Amino acid sequence: MASASERLELAKLCSTRNWSKAIRVLDSLLAQSSSVQDICNRAFCYSQLELHKHVIKDCDRALQLDPKALQAYILKGNALSALGRKEDALLVWEEGYGNAVHESTDLKQLLELEELLAVAKQSEPVVCEDHAMDASTCDTKVVVSENHVLDSSNTNMSTTEKKVVVCEDHVIDSSSTTTLTSEIGSFIQSKSDNMHEKPNDTAETCSRSNETIKINRKLFVGLPKTKSISLDFRLSRGIAQVNEGNYDQAISIFDQILRENPTYPEALIGRGTAYAFQRELDAAIADFTKAIQTNQSAGEAWKRRGQARAAMGEFVEAIEDLTKALEFEPNSSDILHERGIVNFKFKDFDAAVADLSACVKHDKKNKSAYTYLGLALSASGEYHKAEEAHLKSIQLDQNFVDGWAHLAQFYQDLANSEKALHCLKKVLLVDERFAKAYHLRGLLYHGMGQHRIAIKELSLGLSIESTNIECLYLRASCYHAIGEYGNAVKDYDAVLDLELDSMDKFVLQCLAFYQKEIALYTASKANSEFCWFDIDGDIDPLFKEYWCKRLHPKYVCERVFRQPPLRESLKRGRLKKQEFVVTKHRQTLLQAADFIGQKIQYNCPGFLPNRRQYRMAGLAAIEIAQKVAKTWRFHRNANRNGKKVRKREKLSMLSQNRGGACSSTSSSSEASTLYGLNEDRYASGRLLSWHDIYSIAVKWRQISEPCDPVVWVNKLSEEFNSGFGSHTPMLLGQAKVVRYFPNYQRTLDIAKTIMRVTKYVNNAEDHTVDLSDAGKLQKIIHAGSCSDLYDIVGENFWVATTCDSTAFEGKYLEGTRITVQKMDKRGFDFAIRTPCTPSRWEEYYAEMTVAWEALCDAYCGEVCCSNDLSMLEKVRDAIVRMTYYWYNFMPLSRGSAAVGYVVLLGLFLAANMEVTGNIPQGIQVDWEAIMSSSPDAFLDSIKPWLYPSVRINTGWKDYPDVASTFTTTGSVVAALSSYEV
Repeated sequence: MASASERLELAKLCSTRNWSKAIRVLDSLLAQSSSVQDICNRAFCYSQLELHKHVIKDCDRALQLDPKALQAYILKGNALSALGRKEDALLVWEEGYGNAVHESTDLKQLLELEELLAVAKQSEPVVCEDHAMDASTCDTKVVVSENHVLDSSNTNMSTTEKKVVVCEDHVIDSSSTTTLTSEIGSFIQSKSDNMHEKPNDTAETCSRSNETIKINRKLFVGLPKTKSISLDFRLSRGIAQVNEGNYDQAISIFDQILRENPTYPEALIGRGTAYAFQRELDAAIADFTKAIQTNQSAGEAWKRRGQARAAMGEFVEAIEDLTKALEFEPNSSDILHERGIVNFKFKDFDAAVADLSACVKHDKKNKSAYTYLGLALSASGEYHKAEEAHLKSIQLDQNFVDGWAHLAQFYQDLANSEKALHCLKKVLLVDERFAKAYHLRGLLYHGMGQHRIAIKELSLGLSIESTNIECLYLRASCYHAIGEYGNAVKDYDAVLDLELDSMDKFVLQCLAFYQKEIALYTASKANSEFCWFDIDGDIDPLFKEYWCKRLHPKYVCERVFRQPPLRESLKRGRLKKQEFVVTKHRQTLLQAADFIGQKIQYNCPGFLPNRRQYRMAGLAAIEIAQKVAKTWRFHRNANRNGKKVRKREKLSMLSQNRGGACSSTSSSSEASTLYGLNEDRYASGRLLSWHDIYSIAVKWRQISEPCDPVVWVNKLSEEFNSGFGSHTPMLLGQAKVVRYFPNYQRTLDIAKTIMRVTKYVNNAEDHTVDLSDAGKLQKIIHAGSCSDLYDIVGENFWVATTCDSTAFEGKYLEGTRITVQKMDKRGFDFAIRTPCTPSRWEEYYAEMTVAWEALCDAYCGEVCCSNDLSMLEKVRDAIVRMTYYWYNFMPLSRGSAAVGYVVLLGLFLAANMEVTGNIPQGIQVDWEAIMSSSPDAFLDSIKPWLYPSVRINTGWKDYPDVASTFTTTGSVVAALSSYEV
């Protein structure tokens, strides 16, 4: 219970108009008990300081406790009206009046409500106290105690007394009715903030795909009645300087005040905020901490320190501070908004959704909260709800550029390029100098394989922000892809020269080092025959490993031979500018390739259509068909002449070099010689191995998108012996990976089956964890998530799928590892991983060799050259079986899925069969293989949709020879880029 002395103090403070100290006394009273009248009292005091949003929050709290509290309706309506929300104010007053007429206990307040409604309905300006309305029409009273009532209509305030507050959007001097509107950008943003910042914009950008986030927050410092008008005036001046962005001047003013009173909370909060905007976050946090130590109930200090800690990346501490701030304002939409964004940055998407949902419930017009709710929902896999939230944000403000940009990125993540481009067009109609929009549009065009258009967009972005590392790196990659190596090297160098402020950007800088070396290598091969373009044979294994792992290049620089500079390639004639002439032969091949290549497209969320990759796939498939056809002709002639080689001899001959030509164990000269021999073999059709076939597709995939480090894993450094594992996550923390999460339930069910059958799993140290206990096995059956499985095992673990061997009867190969790893308190890394160890490599190499032999035997036997589909069924089956082992092998650092299907298309074509249908919606062929325990099971899963689309086609034999038509590396690069010209 409140003491009589506290009530007396409250009465005196209200009598002297010392509203700020009165609020502190009410804070203390409300900490003891939540009295509706005291909540209304505090709301009234806030109204005198014109802290309108705080008035609304207290009134909402009072009405939750007592829906008939008339004073709360009056004060809330006044506050809404003062904020310019006249319609909302009218609704509140009408609701209050409706309650009052049925059960009126305070006739004076009822009459006040009537008068307010009458004025509002006449569209007259309605504001309270220091605004235009006469005090007699707004005579809300403060009830200090049952026997002590202060009637605000009977108390006058000297016009010489000033109170200046920073409140939501206003700086208010009560000696006049002038209001200065101010906008303070949040100090959470980084120095190189990429997202848009414009006056009166309340959005923050958030980190998706390495995107920096900006939150605009308003400073609240309620200034108390001070000991002197001079001190009060200095406080107001300091706050005004913060609002105007004059942080040094503000700090100087606050320093003077704090020299006189070192623990003055309001001055500490003001100075801390000025420090924060100057990115002096340690000093800011120190000031906020001191303010908290002086006044534990200073909710604004808790909130501000939370913001500063978030800017420091101290998300746990930031959330703790913001949670504490919510204790003082449980339904504060501002703090919920703030904590929701911090939770989003912390990747606690569940908490972010909860906070932001609560925020928009209390503040239905918070466009920033809606757009971040959309981001959090999208990360959680709730795409329909996410889209609704994003759309709501731009419905509230059609000029909300950050909302449009986030919606564009949402559509881009789902691979809906049409809608993404529409959103980015909207952004640039609002602000044509919004650099982030140009980067996003460049990223989108790059993802669709339209590199020249992407360069134009990125150049526009760089004309606005010349040091934007994301734009520079991506433009360099686009120049690299289309063969403009001089511009590519220039941009890569610019990336390497930048000073960075985040780890994400540092990764781009590391990649720029590796990409520049690859660009220089490609330039040196531009006028050589494409067969001599051999990243796997020519590039140092250590370099490739560090490139794939995105490691710091310092170690590589000291130990690896660097590529010659561009001027040397120009000097030696290795790089000459040549016009790409589209001859009749080239046109024929390009048209056919574009049609064939489209068949690689996955019709699943997250997979953008990419015309450049279509052309790559088509040309690779045709080249494979042409070379395989020659091989099969050689086999047929050998069979007719009785020269058939026994299988055991073939296996020995084809496996003589484990990695195929140019293995990492070969010297540079040996690699080149071996590769040259391969080209001779292609011409004659002799000795063509499965590795040679897939290498054709790998080389095309390498040249088509140089940003992707596509290499054979066994050509990495000697650390290959410890196993280089691919990692494909379905769930990362709480984020559902848009491309792969659709496979989550199926993968979970397979993991559960393996655990029940084997009765053990392997932990992170590869030790077995026994699960034979009947209770555990029963729990596995009922497990509904990877979290449930983790709880059963009690630690990180993995299980492996198995593949039935064809090469060795009765043997089972290790397929793919399904892994569950706990990620702090924010969820799990649930993924499939493929370790490529030497022993596993040998096993799958043998399987691929046998599968290739089986295919050759199937086609070169009695069905040779048949045009009857029914006669070619064994050939089709053999192609699919070899594809099954390829997908489970996963021998590339990346790109295995595309390469596998390209080779399948090429092999069908070589057998005079063309795949005319597209991959069905929701099907990812590589996952079908990975989730199948045998080639027969894989065959059963894709045969129903693949085989009906197969047609006999012998017309492809009339296509010009790919290798002869596009002879040089430069001509290949030009061919892949020519559709944009």
